[in-house]
Amino acid sequence: MKDVHQFGAVASIYGLENHGLRNLWAAWWNLPTPALYDTAVRNREGVMVHLGPLAVRTGQHTGRSPNDRFIAREPSSEDKIWWGDINRPVTCEQFAKLKEDMLTYLEGRQVFIQDAYAGADPEYRLPVRIITETAWANLFARNMFIQEHDREKLRRHIPEFTVLCVPSFTATPELHGTNSQAFVIINFAQRMVIIGGTSYGGEIKKSIFSVMNYLMPQRGVLPMHCSANIGPDGGTALFFGLSGTGKTTLSADSSRTLIGDDEHGWSAKGVFNFEGGCYAKVIRLSPEAEPEIYETTRRFGTILENVAYNAHTRRIDLDDDHFTENTRASYPISHIPNATRDGMGGHPQNVIFLTADAFGV
Repeated sequence: MKDVHQFGAVASIYGLENHGLRNLWAAWWNLPTPALYDTAVRNREGVMVHLGPLAVRTGQHTGRSPNDRFIAREPSSEDKIWWGDINRPVTCEQFAKLKEDMLTYLEGRQVFIQDAYAGADPEYRLPVRIITETAWANLFARNMFIQEHDREKLRRHIPEFTVLCVPSFTATPELHGTNSQAFVIINFAQRMVIIGGTSYGGEIKKSIFSVMNYLMPQRGVLPMHCSANIGPDGGTALFFGLSGTGKTTLSADSSRTLIGDDEHGWSAKGVFNFEGGCYAKVIRLSPEAEPEIYETTRRFGTILENVAYNAHTRRIDLDDDHFTENTRASYPISHIPNATRDGMGGHPQNVIFLTADAFGV
């Protein structure tokens, strides 16, 4: 990319011009965790709190915005999507206008890039590229997706799906056809997701999960919103449930090996994690009941979203819901000592459905 200051460990030969980016001030490629920390703190995106986590605020949006999620309606995917209140369409023209305005907005600015993968099984692995305007969101992507450590493979990385996340760019509903200033739009023809108007990290991870939900069944893989672990006898267990029902907590069992806490595929070979990290709810987290997850809130590399802390001591308060009940920790799965390193397991022997239903099923 001409006339752009390019920094970082390894820049891919598949440049940003392939995504329409132009006239940037700087591009930061595949920065490691300490460098992203340095930049996030220097740019006042967050602060390092007691024992090393990075605490950030996501502003107005402290959770996902389902009413602001859209899919571009185009011929290659139109007949494969169940359109309705969940999968809301926008026209290709609306997507193009919003994307072009976002690209224009980014001119003269800097972006951060992480090239990674979704899908632990090499046979079904999806190369992804996450482009963000903030360092902390790039660290989030580094935590949540599967990293590539081979420098030559990084240099030759060609993404099959790209996320462009620019929270400071907001939509104009009357002009762009959105419901609000926030938007998350997937275009399967362009293999691109654009996110604006919201800083909530979960939008990045869930957008790629939506992509995997679309792509994997076409390859004979069942995508699942569940956690998974392996018992001492080698048997795999799945835990299905909505957000907050206990998937992450129950799967982080010290007597079992963790595969993953949220997103998996089930192929003819067995179960595999879509992610390289965990995104745990941490409100009122207990060191006695959830020791493995609790320890991640005291580790360098963990991002704490909307977790309160003492401004003087920098000690966090996991019981404080001042900002939101939906406080979160994003951390690499390697923070869990009993996690499997290959992110794969055999066919499930036990399937558990969690309801968190106070009135009884």
